[in-house]
Amino acid sequence: MSALRINKNNFDLVINSDKPVLLDFYAEWCGPCRMVSPIIEQIADENPQYLVGKVNVDEEPELAAQFGVASIPTLAVIKDGRIISKSSGAKPKQQILKMLES
Repeated sequence: MSALRINKNNFDLVINSDKPVLLDFYAEWCGPCRMVSPIIEQIADENPQYLVGKVNVDEEPELAAQFGVASIPTLAVIKDGRIISKSSGAKPKQQILKMLES
């Protein structure tokens, strides 16, 4: 399953998910975001135990502000409706998976 496009209309999926959630805050023009994007898609495809979503900060500035996104890419892990981990900058796959497993 590929990463879901998250916006304010379907954000309830994130908050109410019984699975750990990985959110990728990105923009189309962002070079490091384009480096991370295929990794995020790969994690989504390989790990059905997680809900993986992408939030375009240009289209969803309210969600970016809600999560305190100051730079992109920013990755946030949410469990039980709460942010348990957040990290900015491009990361390798293993580091992203470690965020989800902690």
